[in-house]
Amino acid sequence: MEGRILAANWKMNPATKEEAIRLAGEIDDLLSELPLVRLLFPPFVYIPLLKIRNLTLGAQDVFYEEKGAFTGEISPPMLLSVGAKWVIVGHSERRNVIGESDEVIRRKAEAALKAGLKVIYCVGEKLEDREAGRHFAVVENQLSYVPVSEDLVVAYEPVWAIGTGRNASPEQIEEMHAFIKERTGLKVLYGGSVKAHNAGELARVPNVDGFLVGGASLKPEEFRKIGEALAG
Repeated sequence: MEGRILAANWKMNPATKEEAIRLAGEIDDLLSELPLVRLLFPPFVYIPLLKIRNLTLGAQDVFYEEKGAFTGEISPPMLLSVGAKWVIVGHSERRNVIGESDEVIRRKAEAALKAGLKVIYCVGEKLEDREAGRHFAVVENQLSYVPVSEDLVVAYEPVWAIGTGRNASPEQIEEMHAFIKERTGLKVLYGGSVKAHNAGELARVPNVDGFLVGGASLKPEEFRKIGEALAG
């Protein structure tokens, strides 16, 4: 896939379909001319409701079976049938709040790729791993489960920098992105409290191929500024 990637992960927001439709429309218009791969990951229930022209829709998670007795789960064919083209797997909240294992995440990625979805595969270390000097070992282990594919990109998310307002330094980001690229040969996005005020600095870090943006993607004007910084 060509170009840098700007991905909006809305997580469990916004609260209503009306707000989701309004927000998606604003972002769609504001980002329309930016020379980027522009992705939007809303909650499952909003995917078929969003009529957008300039963004590509994706899902925040997926299950690894096509159908069956799996209450509450969503399959790759279901996502495709409502217009999703991408999916996120392995987000730190899925790993650390929901308790997903590396093996489950791998199976999800493989099922999504097999069905024809493109994948953002998230990796990253916790604060205690970083402070103990285990960050490379933790990420290397996570990478060992990644199914290498031209339809998959990696997102590096230092868990200690997600939603905290704290950010990894440019040197830490460059070092980890280079480490990931050396082992996978894949594009690497950065996801960790990306905001308008730091997007320019982060966009200039070598080996950063795009951003996976959480909270700031719910603010259309700020998200556009992030996109402009990424587009250069």
